[in-house]
Amino acid sequence: MVASCDAESAPTGPSTPAKLRAEVVAVFPHDPTAYTQGLELDGDRLYEGTGLEGQSSVREVDLPTARVEKKVDLPSPMFGEGVTVSGSTIWQLTWQDGVAIQRDKETLAEVKRVPYTGEGWGLCRDGQRLVMSDGSDKLTFRDPNTFEPIGEVRVRSGSDPVTQLNELECTANGVYANVWQTDTVVRIDPASGNVTASIDLAGLLSPDERAGTDVLNGIAAVPGTDEFLVTGKLWPKLFRVKFVTAS
Repeated sequence: MVASCDAESAPTGPSTPAKLRAEVVAVFPHDPTAYTQGLELDGDRLYEGTGLEGQSSVREVDLPTARVEKKVDLPSPMFGEGVTVSGSTIWQLTWQDGVAIQRDKETLAEVKRVPYTGEGWGLCRDGQRLVMSDGSDKLTFRDPNTFEPIGEVRVRSGSDPVTQLNELECTANGVYANVWQTDTVVRIDPASGNVTASIDLAGLLSPDERAGTDVLNGIAAVPGTDEFLVTGKLWPKLFRVKFVTAS
């Protein structure tokens, strides 16, 4: 899915990524037991993939209430990772199981499994291809029907590699990636791999709310706007935000 996302800050070149921050537009409840690995808004349907062995799932969630409308668990010991909508299906990654699962979007039922090499972290759809992260500085492009690799790009901020790329969101303005174990999201030009913006999301939860939670992870573009949904692993809240220039 490529969401319409008007440029909140035009790409400024490989050596000068824009510095942005999150301005909160709305706050929603989030399942505090969900170890969020993937997040995607398809129309008014919110899909979420969760991880951990024995707790991994893919689910359709009612955004205003966090009520789980549909849910399919992965068989243990599979460890679920990123998810993305592709036409009438959903692709779901696994971390170290070497398998991508294609699902029916309406029922979440498994359609097929496709093996891949290496780890699976984040996934999104960029026009006619899928974009996948594996925790390194590499983004792999894949065929949305077969899941076969069709290209790759290395991500750089200036001349420095950007690693720990995790959950992804593809938009017309670039690929947004959570940087694991940080409160940072980067925006990437998928053609060059250059980071065009670094976005600070620190402070969304209060110190008391952060107790017992894990890292920021989960980003979904809101179609037709320049806003995003963001959350984290085991977070009690989900935020609708707009990325604005940092002061």
